[in-house]
Amino acid sequence: MLGCRHGKVRRLAGVRVKAVVYERYGSPDVLRVVDVPVPSPATGQVRVRVAATSVNLSDWERLRGSPGYARIGGLRRPARRTLGSDIAGVVDEVGEGVSRFLPGDEVYGDNLAVMGGFAEYALMSESAIADKPAQLTFAEASTIPQAGAIALRGAQWAVAGGRVLINGAGGGSGSFAIQLARRLGAHVTGVDNAAKQDFMRSVGAHDVVDYRQDDFTRAAQRYDLILDLVAGRSVLAYRRALGPGGTYRCVGGSVPALLRVLTVGWTVGRVTGRSMGVLVVNQGPAHFEPLAELCVTGDVRIHIDRTFALDEVPAALSHVGEGRALGKVVVVPS
Repeated sequence: MLGCRHGKVRRLAGVRVKAVVYERYGSPDVLRVVDVPVPSPATGQVRVRVAATSVNLSDWERLRGSPGYARIGGLRRPARRTLGSDIAGVVDEVGEGVSRFLPGDEVYGDNLAVMGGFAEYALMSESAIADKPAQLTFAEASTIPQAGAIALRGAQWAVAGGRVLINGAGGGSGSFAIQLARRLGAHVTGVDNAAKQDFMRSVGAHDVVDYRQDDFTRAAQRYDLILDLVAGRSVLAYRRALGPGGTYRCVGGSVPALLRVLTVGWTVGRVTGRSMGVLVVNQGPAHFEPLAELCVTGDVRIHIDRTFALDEVPAALSHVGEGRALGKVVVVPS
């Protein structure tokens, strides 16, 4: 057994477990499942037996090493051998200095600094995790930390009666953001590919746009808030779609695109009475637990498109990275 809330620890010295690793940037073909030693927690860390890890676009970016910021800490080779940051599981062992958790505790969190979720066991920083709500399954809890923090931060500018556009709304962060903006009384337009139109409507979008057929930046409608989760158009195009006093925030995109938003976008926005910038998302439980509470009460719905086994991680990453996921995708190790 794993251990219990009273602090008993399962001894795993010498045991080898499964993990998905990669040694170089590339396509999902560079991933492989190997046997690795069970990791030992350092000071301030806990070891978690992984029950579920959701896939984020950041995993896809770190796999490919693109955009350039995905190589921070590992310019030529990946800094971490195992991807997966949004982890839910059971604490198995605690390191020195850990006071908030004991073996047997059910936890979840965004392990972006350490990664390692696509494995049977992972090390997590104590500061990165929270107690898993009993009302949520491990798979459901794993969908929340990174996508939830982005959605909560991005939807903060939505107001009753305002018009909100979410670009890339059919994925994990987007589907949460649609619901949050609608709860605040905004009129929400979701933009994504044709296969996601019905899904965006099902989670609350009033209007939907297929970006392959229509360019929302050239339409007559102007928006009070644009939350851009893909950042694929020019700064001036986004400026054109904003109404007076409107706010534009992007998450991700290429390094040149982000630099243009931070420089040209900021200047153009300031001159024209708009706010244009990059969405700054803080990490830690305080920034995702409010969404978990809404999921527990049923005010926000979690949609898991598909679950994959550990040896199917390449397919899971492709499903998200190629834009086919409706909501969230989850990897279940066992």
